Amino acid sequence: MLVVIRGAGDLATGVALRLWRSHIRVVMTDIDRPTAIRRTVCFSQAIVHGETTVESITAKRAETPEAALGILKTGCIPVLADPDGACIPALKPDAVVDAILAKKNLGTKITDAPVVIGVGPGFTAGADCHAVVETMRGHYLGRVIREGTAIPNTGIPGLIGGFAGERVLRAPADGVFHQLLDIGAQVKMGDVAATVNGEPMLCTLDGVLRGILADGTPVFKGMKAGDIDPRCKIEHCYCASDKALAVGGGVLEAVLELTGALK
Repeated sequence: MLVVIRGAGDLATGVALRLWRSHIRVVMTDIDRPTAIRRTVCFSQAIVHGETTVESITAKRAETPEAALGILKTGCIPVLADPDGACIPALKPDAVVDAILAKKNLGTKITDAPVVIGVGPGFTAGADCHAVVETMRGHYLGRVIREGTAIPNTGIPGLIGGFAGERVLRAPADGVFHQLLDIGAQVKMGDVAATVNGEPMLCTLDGVLRGILADGTPVFKGMKAGDIDPRCKIEHCYCASDKALAVGGGVLEAVLELTGALK
């Protein structure tokens, strides 16, 4: 079975891990310059560096759909810089998973593959996809929705260690992001994690810097640019989150159910 996952950020990577470990072949796509925050657990970094490894699984950049199929044969996950999903007609996958997490549909159609799954808000099961997987933390996280939509985006991050919006760092200005601290750094409230045009991006609480944009990333004021984990577990920076794996489990369930595991 072959599945194309649109998006290669941290949640999409959780989906890929679940599918790959279930012996389902995966090809991923992302934008030319990925803006993932949790870069240590994102297969999108293969586009930037040519190769990256998350939880002992390696992804490699592919330049064409044909090259992607070749990378699959080496036991690695191919990642294409292909934000429009132009590779899908060439690859003819059994399923397409839209895990871009844009909070809206950026072009995925129910006709893209025999099975199409939308992750999070912006999709309607039965209209633009066959099923939707819930991404909101709480009782319904990871559930497969076979009719209707996911819970609408609230704009408020889920609670981690008792904190929600406070743990997200945002760019203080428009401009080019200058990273000062690395992922995994222990931080205190008020520490300067980065600057944009000389304006500091201050840490909003004590904890571990779980994610931060790469140095040189163009940003706009208020753009999500960092993430602090108040639980202070450095090891959490280097493995997929509970949320990513829960969503991945929902996608795996939907793929197996709707494909009938290809009989």
